[in-house]
Amino acid sequence: MTRRLLPYLLAAIVLAGGAAAILMFLNVRPVSVTVVSFEKDVPVRVFGLGTVEARIVSKIGFEIGAAIVELKADHGDRVKKGDVLARLHATAQEAKVARTKAIVLSAEAGIRKADANHEKTRAVLAKKQATNRRKQQLVGRNVVSEESAEESQRDEDVAKADLTVTLSEVEVARALLADARAQLQIEEALLAHYTLTAPFDAMIVERLKELGTVIKAGDPIISLVAPETVWVLAYIDESRAGPIAEGQPAIVRLRSQPQQRFEARVVRIGVESDRTSEERRVYVKCDQCAPQFYLGEQAEVLVTVAHLDRALLVPEAAVEGFDGTKGAVWTVEDGRLARRVLSFRYRTEDGRLEVVGGLPDKAQVVAAIDSGFVEGRSARIVKEAGR
Repeated sequence: MTRRLLPYLLAAIVLAGGAAAILMFLNVRPVSVTVVSFEKDVPVRVFGLGTVEARIVSKIGFEIGAAIVELKADHGDRVKKGDVLARLHATAQEAKVARTKAIVLSAEAGIRKADANHEKTRAVLAKKQATNRRKQQLVGRNVVSEESAEESQRDEDVAKADLTVTLSEVEVARALLADARAQLQIEEALLAHYTLTAPFDAMIVERLKELGTVIKAGDPIISLVAPETVWVLAYIDESRAGPIAEGQPAIVRLRSQPQQRFEARVVRIGVESDRTSEERRVYVKCDQCAPQFYLGEQAEVLVTVAHLDRALLVPEAAVEGFDGTKGAVWTVEDGRLARRVLSFRYRTEDGRLEVVGGLPDKAQVVAAIDSGFVEGRSARIVKEAGR
């Protein structure tokens, strides 16, 4: 039995020895690696997806309800502040304005009449006063009777009372005129509500109602946008958004014009991130945008957060256990493989990390990991990755 198994045992030993020899050869044989090299003038950009939006977008309508009898604007039109966009049926309100204007005219005539009466009673009082003074002087000389002097005094007192009455009538007439004018202002203001005008220089985005429609107060009629406030709202991952600051340059690519690059600048950073997607809202405005914009169009945004004069960049795929600041890499040191934990700072848009610490002098970082890597194994550099 033992003799029959002996050949098999010898064959197994030979095979195991051969495998061990092959494994030892593979481990001793230098592995070919690509390492990264220093690069100069490297822009660090953060990528974000977003849409074309505008800071001032308004849906405007009437403060009252009635039938639309005139529409003077449609989507795509450019309008100036104060331009008439639409009108409502306003016959009843126009009649109220005409009636109130007549009341104003009547009040103005009433005040002229009251002024005339006041002047008349003033003249009568002056005459009565003069007559009374003469009779009071003559009664002392026994030229006129006491009864006549008393009557003259009563006439003067009555004239004074009449003057007071006419002065009150003038004040009442003025009050009536002021009330009529105020009522006219109210009716004219209400009449103005039947006309819809542009609140600012704008482009019409959409006409929401058509001619003849009976609308309620507050119904939106026209949607318009201020073209100078158009910008791009980009959503950027919070883990990448830390270095972003207002004023930084950016590049915008529109989905409808992928071959065009529009220079832009960060003008606002949202103070509240999206709690679901964990993204930060970043607003960029083009220095020279496309002449025609489309709200809601998808856009790609690249914000330049830094510019590296000289940097060593490692592909993120070659970093193991990366936690946002540190990770392990393979290095070539004195011709052999080693593992090092390095510190990183910026991440480029093509997925490479800037090495800022932990790398010994003369050590070179491997650009791609291989399954045959073992610490201490000989390594032969065949190419340096870099641009």
